[in-house]
Amino acid sequence: MLIREATADDWPAIWPFFHEIVAAGETFTYPTDLGRDEGRDWWLLSAPSRTVVAVDDSGAVLGTAKMNRNHMGNGSHVASASYMVDPAHAGRGVGRALCAYTLEWARAAGYRVMQFNAVVETNERAVGLYRSLGFEVMGTLPEGFRHPAKGYVGLHVMYRTL
Repeated sequence: MLIREATADDWPAIWPFFHEIVAAGETFTYPTDLGRDEGRDWWLLSAPSRTVVAVDDSGAVLGTAKMNRNHMGNGSHVASASYMVDPAHAGRGVGRALCAYTLEWARAAGYRVMQFNAVVETNERAVGLYRSLGFEVMGTLPEGFRHPAKGYVGLHVMYRTL
């Protein structure tokens, strides 16, 4: 697996699983009816932020991550990131590789910590992955997320030093 900078040419490969994940409404706070162009504008970030894709040997996109400054001013040393793995490639280490990549990017860019603002507590795979990589749940907003099947569930704020 190769992780490389995403380009606008990658969007047609990202969009189908991006749309599936967002429309399901189970893990992101994005509007479930988010359109293709708006989704692209929200996901494909410009410098100094970054968006990357994980690709296999044939160049097929397996997943994607975006990474950015989480806060401005005196909080600008805090990074954040978001991840989407094509469900067809789940459980194969793509998410772990993307997360490790973003942590290294944040370190190299001079950030001191990484914070995830809204990790849905019922997204057990993501919470488990982040914990295994050293993140802690700093707090949970009870009923901060309206899950389509489980009702109102908590949103974790997760954090780790770099």
